[in-house]
Amino acid sequence: MKILIDAMGGDFAPAEILKGTALAVNELEFTPLLVGESSLLERSAKENGIDLSGWKIVPASDAIGMNDPPLSIRSRPDCSMRIGLELLKKGAGDAFVSAGSTGALQMGANLFVKKIPGISRSAIGTLLPMSKPVLLLDSGANTSFTPALLCHYALMGSVYMEKVQDISRPRVGLLNIGTEEHKGTEGHESAYRLLSGMKNIHFVGNIEPTALPQSSCDVLVADGFSGNILLKTLEGMCRYIFKSIQGALASSSLPDEGKYASGRILKQVSGRFDASEHGGAPLIGISAPVIKAHGNSDARAIKNAIRQALRYAESNAIAEIEEGIKGADLPKEHTPG
Repeated sequence: MKILIDAMGGDFAPAEILKGTALAVNELEFTPLLVGESSLLERSAKENGIDLSGWKIVPASDAIGMNDPPLSIRSRPDCSMRIGLELLKKGAGDAFVSAGSTGALQMGANLFVKKIPGISRSAIGTLLPMSKPVLLLDSGANTSFTPALLCHYALMGSVYMEKVQDISRPRVGLLNIGTEEHKGTEGHESAYRLLSGMKNIHFVGNIEPTALPQSSCDVLVADGFSGNILLKTLEGMCRYIFKSIQGALASSSLPDEGKYASGRILKQVSGRFDASEHGGAPLIGISAPVIKAHGNSDARAIKNAIRQALRYAESNAIAEIEEGIKGADLPKEHTPG
């Protein structure tokens, strides 16, 4: 497989992108196609002792900055992100990975790769490391929503978890402030009714955030605003809790052997919640695999984002979503949320 990689996107590009790609090449079967400024990539590779033999560099003289407006990708044909997306659309690669601007990537994927027919809006899917993985969809692509849009998320997320995570008949829940069907905004009440009537998903009702650690569902449907707040709250709380435990261990009267053993267990558990371990988030609803890696991705995160891209490309999930959309009686997007 050929994986297109935005070598200029992210806080630590191009060095960490190159190092992550090198790690992936050593562990996985694929051909990397790096999109970026050739001389800069070659210089960075030399500085980091990376052999580019067998890799292909696709020249790009421009790069979208993390603070550039999303629409800027439309007027910058020479930027690495746009070139990578256009090559993906042409079939030059099997998937595209970028740690660049989320807004620009979302905009570019919709403009140049296009959505799956029948899908109103694509969404960012994030795997939450609960007792079993839970796919949060949407985790920040669309801050506004309609009840019908949440039904699209439910179907796409269900197919993704079945095909990519090998979960049979995934349970779909709706993020809400209570479990009763009348809870939440008018839009959430309408979404509950629509989801309850969908025959091609296994809807289990409203899910409160407190039920997430028990993996009360496999797909958690949310509007992008609420989903992003949930995601960032979880990330912040995890960091705080683990640092607090580390501090308590360091100042405790436990013997050194006990501190060492406890520290190893803590490191093992905290690794499950490390964003670098999960790599990135798929843009679900786009007609070819696009993976959004964290903007602050290090080499390990890039390696795992490439692993995720390979798994998504090999899963046939996009074709299954397209087929599912054709046969589904999805509500049209017209009710304001």
